[in-house]
Formats: sequence, C-alpha cells, structure tokens
Amino acid sequence: MNIGDLVTAHYKSGKYTGTITGVRPDGYTVKISSVLRHPAQGDLHNPNEANVAFFHERKALAFNEQANIPGSAVHPFEEEPGEYNDSLIAAVGKLETRLSAKNDAFSARSLEALQSVKKEYALMYKVSFE
Repeated sequence: MNIGDLVTAHYKSGKYTGTITGVRPDGYTVKISSVLRHPAQGDLHNPNEANVAFFHERKALAFNEQANIPGSAVHPFEEEPGEYNDSLIAAVGKLETRLSAKNDAFSARSLEALQSVKKEYALMYKVSFE
C-alpha cells in the first residue's frame, strides 16, 4: 500500500477508515476519516471485567487525527467512507445496542463510561445522540 491509499485501520479496539499519509518499516501513518467500530470501554488487559483498578473511557480517534498503525492492522478499503460525525454517531449506537443486550456488570459499567464519552463528543463535535 502507498501514500494516498484509502484503508481500514484497526487501532486498539476501534476500527476506522482513513488515508495513508506515511509508510514506516513496521506499518503506516493513517489520517482518520470515519469510525467503523467504536473502541471498547474498560481495561483492554482484563476484557469483560468490571472490577478493575482503572476502567478506561475510550474515545474514538478524531477526524483527521493521524495514528501510527501496524501494517497487519491496515487493509485496503474500496468504498466511499462515511462522514465522520455520522459514522461516529452510528458506531456509538452500535456499541450501545450491543452492550444493552447483555445484562452483566461489565456492560453496565461500559455503558456508564460511554455516556461520559458521548458528552465529550457532543461538546467537541456538536453532535446529538438522540
């Protein structure tokens, strides 16, 4: 893949579309254009555990943010990426739906963390999740 190529990129537990802006020996620098899957909340080292020392509130990478991503996590993308704010709202909605379907402590705590993240998005991007 080359600079300028449109790709999907997996970063932490999120998935994004973006454009390659740099090629490194171990991966690529990707400029984010949309969110395909919102990052999971909680401690990635203790997945699905609600009782951890620090339960992370994870935000999605921002529009036009550039991230260094390992080559194995970057793949060609042939479609037109969605508009960032719309894709963010959709990705948050999918995560909420998935978490709401489960009745466990981890999902409840994740939904609580996600509410805080949504408030930040509303201020940062002037979006509504209703």
